[in-house]
Amino acid sequence: MSVPIRVALVDDQALFRAGLRLLISSQPDLECVGEAANGAEGFRLVESARPDIVLMDIRMPVMDGIEATTRIVNASITTGDVSPRIIVLTTFDLDEAAARAIRGGASGFVLKDADPEFLLAAIRTVHAGSSVIAAAQIIELFEHFDAKRMPTAPPVAFTLLTPRERDIFALAARGLSNAEIAATEFLSEATVKTHISRMLAKLELRDRVQLVVYAYENALIA
Repeated sequence: MSVPIRVALVDDQALFRAGLRLLISSQPDLECVGEAANGAEGFRLVESARPDIVLMDIRMPVMDGIEATTRIVNASITTGDVSPRIIVLTTFDLDEAAARAIRGGASGFVLKDADPEFLLAAIRTVHAGSSVIAAAQIIELFEHFDAKRMPTAPPVAFTLLTPRERDIFALAARGLSNAEIAATEFLSEATVKTHISRMLAKLELRDRVQLVVYAYENALIA
């Protein structure tokens, strides 16, 4: 039997947390490893419980979910530990706070009134390393709140990518799956996966969501 995905809950509403705990505990491949009522408690919970996934509310007292997300991600960079993947919970589709949380390192967002099966699928999808939100949705979110981007020279790290890696980067930034990239570039999915892993390492990005953010912020995607 495979090891269950360890999930931590960070939300200031006790009743909402209780519902999430019941939902997660009903799944044989998921395990709830702790709860926190604000971002500061959530940060400490991550340090002690070492979850794989954190469901993080955005608006909380003491420390909000944006700051907590940023601190968790930065702490993992400083210590070299593997950071949990963070899914932020929000009330609105076009939420500036959600955009800021994604910039801070969150791997996606889910609406708080989403269907329970969708949330469970999101946890599994993000844990597997895939994106729970489409690239176009991320870009729409940013463009809704950002001023017009000005073209700039590509970052030095990007110029170190090979021509093949740049081609795959462009396709991944548009939201194509490994299978779709493989078909477009006439490669195997395993080869595409290897290229994606190398690109993320070279650009010091955590996942494909952060790849889309990087592409958008550096005007590398239309």
